[in-house]
Amino acid sequence: MTADEKLVEVLERARAVLFDFDGPICSVFAGEPAPGVARDLRERLAEWDVAVELDDELADDPLEVLRAAVRFGDKVTRTADDLLTGAEISAVRLAEPTPGGVESMRACRAAGLRVAVVSNNSAAAVNEYLALHQLVDLVEVVVGREYGKPDLMKPHPKPIHDALKRLRIGPDVALLVGDSLTDVDGSRAAGIACIAYANKPGKDRLLAAADAQVDDMQVLADHLSGLARRNAG
Repeated sequence: MTADEKLVEVLERARAVLFDFDGPICSVFAGEPAPGVARDLRERLAEWDVAVELDDELADDPLEVLRAAVRFGDKVTRTADDLLTGAEISAVRLAEPTPGGVESMRACRAAGLRVAVVSNNSAAAVNEYLALHQLVDLVEVVVGREYGKPDLMKPHPKPIHDALKRLRIGPDVALLVGDSLTDVDGSRAAGIACIAYANKPGKDRLLAAADAQVDDMQVLADHLSGLARRNAG
């Protein structure tokens, strides 16, 4: 089966598409780079005598700093979440839309598919971005990370299960579009299909367990538009 055939097969089974936020829809930290946000978060926590130490490959990821805060207890974790949420809301005001991302959401609606966003970023940041770009009417459900509980972020299946519950649909008719291993693993854990947005060299291998892949969100939008035309005919 070709890559296009896999993609079509996954799309034709779906009644709802769950989009990850950072990647498929926009680059959250394009204007305020993630390494600086992660560094600021660690420095703010240091004021609480909390030293978050991470391996080099994780130290520049603000979400990994939040995950690491768990070991210092609930109060520190909630403080870290508050700080990160504020940074995310600031960052999305400068975020760069992903080419083909909005087009994919619009094409979903044209094809009669429901749209949700399921993100490890805060729901407040996602909603801020959607409002700024006048996309609120496209998205039926937004599920961000659960406050103060970074251990429940993807790849934990709970955010996906929460979205399905709010959409009142089963996992057999939903799919997630994501650009990271946490998205693929989270989809597997939740029992839903996954389309990987493999937008960087090596991601096609990293995300090989996905049901289908695209390297350009516009490709997904075009296939969805084709589905809309077939449904209309």
